[in-house]
Amino acid sequence: MEVKIGVLHTPREIVLECDQSAEEVESAVSAALSGKSQLLSLKDEKGRKVLVPAERLAYVELGEPSARKVGFGPL
Repeated sequence: MEVKIGVLHTPREIVLECDQSAEEVESAVSAALSGKSQLLSLKDEKGRKVLVPAERLAYVELGEPSARKVGFGPL
């Protein structure tokens, strides 16, 4: 699943592919925004961990990955 995280006062968003379900990501975001956790912590497909301070979250967008097209096709 593709996750986009907007961070306050940062011009670029964080984009990662993770193996977690939408419900797991949503519960992690809810815990961070409700004050139960000070950090939003997510793991990407390669096992790397992304940590974002909860007070800096602007938005989190959940979606399916888009398949990239390779090669040339008819116009």
